[in-house]
This record gives sequence, structure tokens and C-alpha cells, in this order.
Amino acid sequence: MKHLQEKVFAFLLASLLAATAFAQQAPSIMNIGSRQTTSLDGQWKTIVDPFENGYYDYRLKPYDGGYAQDKTYSDKAKLQEYDFETDKLLFVPGDWNTQRPQLYYYEGTVWYRKHFEYSLEPGKRLFLNFGAVNYEAIVWLNGKQLGKHIGGFTPFNFEITHLLKEGTNSLVVKADNKRIPEAVPTINADWWNFGGITRPVSLVETPSTYIRDYYVQLKKDDTRTIEGWIQLDGNTQSQKVTLDIPELKIKKEVTTNADGYASFQVKAAPLLWTPENPKLYAITITSGADKVTDEIGFRTIRTEGTKIMLNNREIFCRGISIHEETAYYSGRAYSKDHAHTLLSWAKELGCNFVRLAHYPHNEEMVREAERMGFLVWSEIPVYWTIHWENKETYRNAEQQLCDMIARDKNRCNIIIWSIANETPISEPRLTFLANLANKARSLDNVRLIGAAMEKEEVSPGLMTVNDPLDKVLDIISFNEYVGWYDGDSEKCDRVNWTFETPKPVFISELGGGALYGRHGSPQERFTEEYQEDMYIRHIQMLKRIPGLAGTTPWILKDFRSPRRHVPEIQDDFNRKGLVSDKGQKKKAFFVLQKWYEELKEAYKKKSLSKQTIPITPKKKNRL
Repeated sequence: MKHLQEKVFAFLLASLLAATAFAQQAPSIMNIGSRQTTSLDGQWKTIVDPFENGYYDYRLKPYDGGYAQDKTYSDKAKLQEYDFETDKLLFVPGDWNTQRPQLYYYEGTVWYRKHFEYSLEPGKRLFLNFGAVNYEAIVWLNGKQLGKHIGGFTPFNFEITHLLKEGTNSLVVKADNKRIPEAVPTINADWWNFGGITRPVSLVETPSTYIRDYYVQLKKDDTRTIEGWIQLDGNTQSQKVTLDIPELKIKKEVTTNADGYASFQVKAAPLLWTPENPKLYAITITSGADKVTDEIGFRTIRTEGTKIMLNNREIFCRGISIHEETAYYSGRAYSKDHAHTLLSWAKELGCNFVRLAHYPHNEEMVREAERMGFLVWSEIPVYWTIHWENKETYRNAEQQLCDMIARDKNRCNIIIWSIANETPISEPRLTFLANLANKARSLDNVRLIGAAMEKEEVSPGLMTVNDPLDKVLDIISFNEYVGWYDGDSEKCDRVNWTFETPKPVFISELGGGALYGRHGSPQERFTEEYQEDMYIRHIQMLKRIPGLAGTTPWILKDFRSPRRHVPEIQDDFNRKGLVSDKGQKKKAFFVLQKWYEELKEAYKKKSLSKQTIPITPKKKNRL
């Protein structure tokens, strides 16, 4: 129990530091979907401001009379050089790039304005919650600055209880997606820099004392003990809190300490969550006037030598990588429907695993994957060449890691927190990433830590991973593009692999491009035949990899990328998808589908041949 309390303290401290990166930002409220909310989604008035004249004066200093004041003059004699009322509309949530052709390539500031009315009962509190804004958001209510948030893929909120006005309230957001070298991600990336308020915006009403956060999961390596904690906000000392899981006949009451925190452990025998049977239990947490409901699954995850063990049984992660883009028009995805369409294609492919690249995806995606039976790799955008020695860059990356784990810690389907993708080897980079790995383990010691490293050809036809980061990670996870960036498809026939570290091998990217409907020789790039032939040969190569425990080929669906310029083939799309941007399945889709079906049957037979009694792992192999 002492270890649990130490872990919880570290988690709460990290979450608080992340949430208070800017003084006015309130600690994050978890599970917004279970709260009493009022949506602010829909049409917002906007002003495109590439020179940021609405924020800086002509000496480049922030000034009080900017667009955030949302002024409208009826006196035509007064000078005003902006007007939200007569400017254009954008839908929220959504990206501006695909809503307005003139903003397709735009990077910079767009001002968003929303008017709303709200009547708050005495004794209640009100919070303004953003699912995400890319990349920097500064927020004002009724002309008063609430605060700033940096990072395009994590939620944030502000308390506005005492800032509401009777009648109409003016909410203004300065959304700025400019790429800067010190940012996370940095200047260069291989996905579209969608700008705007890309996820839902809500008003969240709570009692004066409310359940701000909680954790309910199995104890590490113990399928018969559920443990966790609850964190209240408000008048928190000596408050009664009740955890109720009716299906397991659990009703546990605990009392908070002076900080509003209470921990618990209860014995139970839950049916364990698996991709084949993604069992979720309805839970309720009650304290005073507040109540939160959730659906939570229970499972264990660990490694044993070169195996990944789910609930003490070996699994193979039959995966696919996915970007957060909608299925057909390729804008930023944000809804349950968007998620369900993408995941249905992954289900048809035969997957039991998805890599959500290269940033935390929206909460609906993670929850829908959990309901549909997909294990998940979740990642922060430490991508390519970050400023490894810049303290603020590290602080930003760590904040995004803390926010990702804080939001999704109760989602049992997430089994890998990924801290980086294709980063160049150096001592500063190793220090940076090792610190992130240590931070992740201090917040959550029951999941695996991974990163997408890169392979090396040590001699002709012999591949390995020669990266000191592999000593920090729980799996040897890496990207390899044999047959695309590394030789032609026939090279797959000649390649073998070796690894020094006895850990599970996980190939986080492989693949090659094809334009749907473009046909030709298997030797001609960008034809479906080349991609199909490369996958056929690649799979034979994968079968020769010792300790292979999972793959997430790149990628489920063609996605927008400003790096891809071949006319009439790429046209701003990365064409490595197994499904086109219009939803058409390419020939390689069915090659991977066939292999995954073979793997599914092979592991089913292997599982049936093993003893059904769980075997306690040796201590030295535990994470």
C-alpha cells in the first residue's frame, strides 16, 4: 500500500504541474462525458489574423484593446478595424484547413468568438473545457484573459464560476498553429498541421465540492485485487466517497484526507478484458452531491522474455497505425462516429491492436477502441529532431505526457505509452527520453513503455536495432521500411534480423505507397501491384524475425501531408494507406488481412494447448 501511495503522490503532483503550466488554468477534470455539460460546439465567428494585429500593437507588445475585447460600435464615427459580427464562420470542433479553401495551407492565428448565456445556481461551479486546440490557445471570457495552453492534442479547462455575466457572455480564443523549432512537435513532421479548435468545447457544471479525478484498475500482476484512488476538489477534508461496482458486488466507502484524496483496495474476481471479449463494468463514484459514472475494464499486461503477456497469456499484437483523420474527407477526426468508421476498417483487417500516431488522439477514439476490443499504443509528438537540450522543450513534452496519461489512465486497452518516434541517437536525446520514460513509470507502473526507434543494417542483409534507448524501454520497438525507403521489394527476401536484448520485438512501422486504382508492374512504384508484392515479401521476412510480438504497418488510411508532392499520385497525401482517402481498399489490404487471420488461428491453437491455470511470472521478468 505504501508503494501505491507513493505512486499516487507522484501522479497527482505531475498532473498538477501539467495543469498549472499557466497560472489561471484549472486542474483537469476527468471523464467530461459523465458530467453535466452544455456544448459550445457549432458555428463560431472568426477573424483570420496572420500579422496578429488583434494581439500585438505596432511595437509588437500585447495590448488591452485587441480582438479579445469583442467590441462592436454603433457609432460610425469611431474607428474599429475588426468586427466579429460581420466576419466569417467556422464550425467547432473542426480544423480550418478543410473548411475554407483559402485556409488550406494557412499557418498562423485565427480568432474564434462564441456568445452564450448561462444561469448558474448558487452553490454550483462552472468550468470551460476544451478537448484540444492546435497549437497555442489563449482564452478570454468577457474581455478577461483566462490563460494559455500549449500543445495541440490534450485537454485543458478554466474555472469561470465568478466570471459569468447575466445575459450574453463573450468567449474569445486566439488559436495559433504556427510551427516553431522549440515546440513539440517541432518544425518538420509528416502530417498535416491542422489548425483550430479541433475537439469539442463544453461548459461543465459541478457541485461546490466535486470528484475531479479517480483511478480504478487491477493491482499490478494481481487479477484478484482492484485498487485506486479518488481526488476531490472544493471542501475536501474528511469527505465520504463511495465506489460502487454492482456487477462485482463491490460497494466500498472511504474518507478523504485534508487534501481531498482517498485510496482503496478491494478483493474481486472480474472477468478480464480481452480483444475477443472486451468486458467493461459499470462503476459509480459518489461523494456528497456529486456522482461520476464510467465503464472500466480490468486486465494485466507484462513482458516475459520476448513475449507480451495479456492476462498471463501470450498475445501477438496484430496492429495497424492510424492518424487522427476522418475516413472520407480527411480532416481532423474528433467524434465517436469518426472513430467507429476507422476502427471498423481495422476490425475487418483482422487487427486486435492499433497504434494511435503520432500524438494523443481524441478521447472518443480511445474509448471506442476499448469497446470494440482494440489494444492501443498511445504516443506523444516527440517526433524526429526535437531541441533536446532546451529545458522548456522538455517541460512541454513532459506536460503532454502527463496530460495523456492523466486522461486515459483508466482505459484498460492502452498497454503501451510511447515517448518518441524516429529520433536521432545522441546523449542529450537519450537523457531527454530516459527522463520521459521515468516520468511515465512514476505515473503508471502497470503499462509498457515504448518508442519508435530506427533499424540499422550491420552487414549486407543483416538488420538490428543499435540504439541505447532500447535499454530504457520494455519492448524493442522500431520502424523499418525495407522494400520502400530501403531497397526495392525484393530486398525483403534477403534480410534477416538479430537482437541482443531479450525483449519483445515490435515493428511500429513498415510499408510503402500506392495510389488506389493505379495499376502496373510489381516493380513500378506507387502501383497497387508494387505495394501488394512488397507486403507479400515483407510478411515472409517478418516470419524470420526472432521474438516478433507485434506489428503496426504504416498505415490504415491515406492521410494529408505537405511533404508529398508527386502530381496526380500524392497531391498532398501520404499514399501508404491500405485504404484510400475515399475509403477504397487496396490490394495490399487483403494480403495483410490473410496473414493476420493465420496469426489469429495460430495463437488460438497455441493458447488452447497451454495450461489454463495462470502462472505467476518470475520476479526478474516483471516490469
